Amino acid sequence: MIPKLPVGEGVEMLVDFIDDYFGWLLDAISGVLDLLVNGFQQMLLVIHPAFIILFFAIAAYLVNRRDIRSAALTGLGLFLIWDLQLWPEAMTTLALVIASTVIALIVGVPSGILASGNNTFDALLKPFLDFMQTMPSFVYLIPAVIFFGLGNVPGMIATVIFAMPPAIRLTNLGIRQIPLELNEVADSFGTTAWQKLIKVQLPVALPTIMAGINQCIMLALSMTVIASMIGAGGLGLNVLKGIQRVDIGGGFEAGLAIVIVAIVLDRLTQNLVRR
Repeated sequence: MIPKLPVGEGVEMLVDFIDDYFGWLLDAISGVLDLLVNGFQQMLLVIHPAFIILFFAIAAYLVNRRDIRSAALTGLGLFLIWDLQLWPEAMTTLALVIASTVIALIVGVPSGILASGNNTFDALLKPFLDFMQTMPSFVYLIPAVIFFGLGNVPGMIATVIFAMPPAIRLTNLGIRQIPLELNEVADSFGTTAWQKLIKVQLPVALPTIMAGINQCIMLALSMTVIASMIGAGGLGLNVLKGIQRVDIGGGFEAGLAIVIVAIVLDRLTQNLVRR
């Protein structure tokens, strides 16, 4: 009989080690993230729903090349969420998406830029990105719960890890796809590496980078729903309650609200790329 490798025991020892020696750091990270997500949530909740609906309708009108139909559909969709009395939950979900996306982009975009100019770093990064994108999303909940307990913070951390890979990959790809002639022209004018990045590479690669940001937002929204299983609030929690209580109507309404938020965010970011 083949002896069983003590993989599980090793993981438990590692978790205990991190908890014993870096517990203070985990508490500090948890406090900062809790402050961030609560800040976004309070900011969205303090504003009257009518103003937020109007803001998104105007944004849809401007981003979609003054298309009045897009503005009307955006306004009606958000008004429906308000009418279904799911507005606080929708704003909690939106706050989680915004906070998670901001952190994912702060880490992801610079990592993609660095990988585009360093083949060694790119080769080292690829296995981690493959691992992050193929791992079932539910698995991310386990370490988040172990280190940060239950609530919005562990849900946010799981969301950041799940949503980050597209931002890294598409930033890297966008810069690598820049025509060689453009880089040569920039070099011939004596630009520094920083000037070439800011004035040539990022503007040319912007559509691809924005596609990565769009994917990052959509993945963050999908993960906030799954994160409700570890105590994250918002519309996902309503869907989970609907399943647990066999409340078909309540679960469907929350699911419909999630779809509306996803469509609004997708259309805004997608069409922003085309401008």
